Amino acid sequence: MLKDVFKILAVFVLGILGGIFGSQFLLPLFLGTSFFSLPNSSSTPVYVINKTQKIYIEENRALIDALEKTKGAVVGIETRTKRGKRLNGSGLILTSDGMAVSLAQLFPKGGVSTIYFKGEKVKYQLLKRDTKRDLVLVQLKGDDFPTVGFAQPSRVKLGERVFLVGVDFKGKKPAYFANEGILRYLGEDEFEINIIEKEAQGSALFDIKGNVLGLNYVDKSGRVSVISIEEIKKFALP
Repeated sequence: MLKDVFKILAVFVLGILGGIFGSQFLLPLFLGTSFFSLPNSSSTPVYVINKTQKIYIEENRALIDALEKTKGAVVGIETRTKRGKRLNGSGLILTSDGMAVSLAQLFPKGGVSTIYFKGEKVKYQLLKRDTKRDLVLVQLKGDDFPTVGFAQPSRVKLGERVFLVGVDFKGKKPAYFANEGILRYLGEDEFEINIIEKEAQGSALFDIKGNVLGLNYVDKSGRVSVISIEEIKKFALP
């Protein structure tokens, strides 16, 4: 009877010792192999972004960079007509010495117009007006104005992603605004974009690289059409 008890105790002790040996020595050895390896919860997580999402993120980054690069060349225009009507719009600086272009409708005869550069009033001289083309050329007082590159007409494509930049007068001070879309129609001297923006009179249109495509004008429904930069160059830089 006593011998049987010792046998049971011996088996029990050996089992405990075997368990300790296995947990402390054998199990770590097996877990170190690739077959028994377990996920490491402390490792750096991996995020998978599909190709379409990556392209979208890169285009958005390019759009933001282009906006920052171009908005300084856009001026605001506020006009009081001789009948007391208020007109608001924008224009574009063409040269570093301050030559700028806008819509003739924003500079009606007998009206008083004010131009804002980066939110501040700037003096100017009106050089010429072409009501048929709906363009006006002014010379801003000052120098070292920011400018932008001109897009090449041969590289402009239908459906191309574009954005416009203008100046809004809703707040206490003039402020920039932007909108984006695509080219929905391409003509010889003008084209249309799929943007509805009633405040876009005289705003500038750019491609995703920040090259100016033209000057925008808006119909009564808010649809935006564009006077091409080539037509503007013929008018302003003969």
